[in-house]
Amino acid sequence: MKITVAKTAGFCFGVNRAVETVNRLLDEGEKVWTLGPIIHNPQTLASLEARGVRIAQTPEEARGGVLVIRSHGVARSVLEEAERGGVRYVDATCPFVAKIHRIVQQASEEGRFVLIAGDRTHPEVQGIVGHCRGGCFVFSGVHELEEFTKNHEDLSKNPVCVVSQTTFSVAEWKNSLKIVNKVYTNAAIFDTICNATANRQSEAEALSRTCDAMVIVGGKQSSNTAKLFDVCRRNCASYFVEDARELPLEALRGADTVGITAGASTPASIIKEVLVTMTEIKENQDPNVMEDGASFEAMLEESLKSFNTDEKVRGVVVSIAPNEVYVDVGRKQAGFIPVDELSADPNVKPEDIVKVGDEIELLIMRTNDQEGTIMLSKKRLDAAKGWEAVAAAAEDGTILDGTVTEILPKGGIIAVTHGVRVFIPASQATASRGEPLEGLLKKDVRFRIIEVNRGRRRAVGSIRSVLADERKALADKFWETAEEGKEYTGTVKSLTSYGAFVDLGGIDGMIHISELSWDRIKHPSEVVNVGDTVEVYIKGLDREKGKISLGYKRQEDNPWEVLRREYPVGSVVDATVVGMTTFGAFARIIPGIDGLIHISQIADHRIEKPQDVLKIGDVVKVKITEIDFEKKRVSLSIRALLEEESAGAEDSVEE
Repeated sequence: MKITVAKTAGFCFGVNRAVETVNRLLDEGEKVWTLGPIIHNPQTLASLEARGVRIAQTPEEARGGVLVIRSHGVARSVLEEAERGGVRYVDATCPFVAKIHRIVQQASEEGRFVLIAGDRTHPEVQGIVGHCRGGCFVFSGVHELEEFTKNHEDLSKNPVCVVSQTTFSVAEWKNSLKIVNKVYTNAAIFDTICNATANRQSEAEALSRTCDAMVIVGGKQSSNTAKLFDVCRRNCASYFVEDARELPLEALRGADTVGITAGASTPASIIKEVLVTMTEIKENQDPNVMEDGASFEAMLEESLKSFNTDEKVRGVVVSIAPNEVYVDVGRKQAGFIPVDELSADPNVKPEDIVKVGDEIELLIMRTNDQEGTIMLSKKRLDAAKGWEAVAAAAEDGTILDGTVTEILPKGGIIAVTHGVRVFIPASQATASRGEPLEGLLKKDVRFRIIEVNRGRRRAVGSIRSVLADERKALADKFWETAEEGKEYTGTVKSLTSYGAFVDLGGIDGMIHISELSWDRIKHPSEVVNVGDTVEVYIKGLDREKGKISLGYKRQEDNPWEVLRREYPVGSVVDATVVGMTTFGAFARIIPGIDGLIHISQIADHRIEKPQDVLKIGDVVKVKITEIDFEKKRVSLSIRALLEEESAGAEDSVEE
């Protein structure tokens, strides 16, 4: 007999997350209640009950402990009841279910009637209905939907929203959409069947077509397991069992090929038990040896190669070496974790990840009984859990936190989040194209998942989209309070020949070159450089075009104000000759202000031209004889000083 185990059999991300939440709270010493059964699997429920978990029908029953909301989710009114009653609760609603809650709530607020494909008696569907603020209808299949449309023809032209239970039949959903697309002209359709559900059903469909018989393992109350049974029995003899005790061994004896699949709430231990028990099918057969002489253990190992959940162990760190970490897993073999199996980040040191005494969850990679060792991996288990979190984030747009671990030579970076390596192309790594990536190494970043390849377990992220949203939020806040004259501290972002662009925190403004200095400059780089922090004020706002003109020059630095303040008429200053004309010479008093020394004021005697006495670059003493602030003109005189000196000399002689 050939036995094939479906690759996707067993716990899905949402169920695993809910069960781990309960176990974590128990480990922390909490008294735990679950609102209804945490999982549709009697064995798991019995195990949790043995640890002290109790099932509550209302939030009030959990007072004095912690209430865990199961992965199916609940109506909004239930959460409000818990909050009003002061009941502590942990929401373990599956992210895929929570996404449906958000969809129907928003649709209701938009005035849409909500159509829900699912089982109206299932707690997940009841929770979805509890998030609808307006009209809604639950249909279990095509026939109910057809009947509803006949009786409510008035809805055909109204806006509707269509969603499904996460475990709904993929085939039934596709058939239902044919009616929706035909009848409802204004429908917003959301395919909310969970990817794990779709994959399980697709794989069960393909596997059942190649097998003589199928065994479907799971709780009888499990909706998704029941759907798997429905899919399989169309193609071959199929048997729905809760555990190995229910296996129809006599019926399976005549099958050459048997496939095994399991629902999302079926623990790995039960699937493995089913596999072991099936060795008893052949009469008079050594339970450890198959007909072809192969070891059953080898076959079992082969069947469970991709089924890592059952290979998990908890261990305590006993010592740390540069190349590996030693762990006590409660077995006779010595456990060790190679350093490259500790983390997806190749740059971290073992002591940065774990400390002696830490209790951690690990995956068994290889057992060597001869050497008495077990090789373990933390990285792979983290990645297995993290991958579902990353995939869920791709579905609902959740922003993830990660650390940049690599700068790739061909462009782009690698960021690690939840133990998963995410590729971020260079074009999505920074706020604008062309920015250097080197500064991101080992930095914490926030990004969205924009592409997922489930087959290859590859994810592509975008930092840029998060930065764009943040900048937009800052820009919206800026425009709410912006007004002319308001001062800001900004950072010079870029320079052009005509000015400098300044980041004001989410939005850019421009300082025109004429606003950078009271002096004439040829390029903004004479005053500021990229990266400089500058104090600016708003000179002008164009809200329609989103443009901001900035001022940088201060009035107190205006050279004419400096002249008014420090150089009144009659002042004697050293001035530099900067220009010549036929009627005189121009001399710079202070930066930004040149005065005219008329040809008649250059010497105390008649000269033909200024060049007879002066040349460009000469520094001469001059007297300010007149200032016209309105026309911005200054008159200077050398002659006045010469005459004053001459008069002073004559007075000395007379004395």
